[in-house]
Amino acid sequence: MTITEARTETRGLVQITDVHKSYGALEVLKGVSLTVEPGGVAVIVGPSGSGKSTLLRTINHLEKVDAGYITIDGSLVGYRQRGRTLHELREKEILKQRTEIGMVFQNFNLFGHLSALENVIEAPIVALRASKAEARRRGLELLDRVGLKDKAEAYPRQLSGGQQQRVAIARALALEPKILLFDEPTSALDPELVNEVLDVIRELATSGTTLIIVTHEMGFARDVADTVIFMDQGRIVERGTPAEIFSNPQEERTKSFLSKIIEPAFNI
Repeated sequence: MTITEARTETRGLVQITDVHKSYGALEVLKGVSLTVEPGGVAVIVGPSGSGKSTLLRTINHLEKVDAGYITIDGSLVGYRQRGRTLHELREKEILKQRTEIGMVFQNFNLFGHLSALENVIEAPIVALRASKAEARRRGLELLDRVGLKDKAEAYPRQLSGGQQQRVAIARALALEPKILLFDEPTSALDPELVNEVLDVIRELATSGTTLIIVTHEMGFARDVADTVIFMDQGRIVERGTPAEIFSNPQEERTKSFLSKIIEPAFNI
């Protein structure tokens, strides 16, 4: 295998090439290839167990790939190439790469012993060696951006689920990443709290940052995506614009999935 690492001047170009991933005998990803252009908004949908979240986690090397490779702006993620062989980077190098790839998880993953502001400024101080004053200034800006500046000193236990997820988004933005990954960001929320999180992501979708979002919120996907990717059984079955996927899907598996979960107004 020969990989050409052509470093580019783009910011946030994601290229996934023939990625495979198994857990024991279970093959979860079966040769997935996908390109997300800089500033693009790619939304991945599909049934549970289709490999969506696993694919997302390979992009920042939380999951190691068994075959294939991923590059961001032409640079390999998690590996370096020597001859025809890929060698995994040291943990310190992987952590450095992850500063350019923000991730928002299903269950917030906030530090319970830190305030909202402290959660946001922790990474810039540790990873970027930002001064506490500068990190605090930027942290307050980000909390204001997600509508929570007045909750800066509150602890996670004092916040609703929607507020906690908005803090998690501010935390992901604190390192000024090239790419933001969202893994079912509303799945742990009560229905009445979903929109406050989706509204923040809608605003981010216009910011020029590359977004890759795994979600079951089909109306949201139609509103924000440049590209919708339908996955099933570890493969990309179909991809296209929201209009193409939601109004005129070509594959029977896509049609069957959407017909079971989508509003009649989508006219499948």
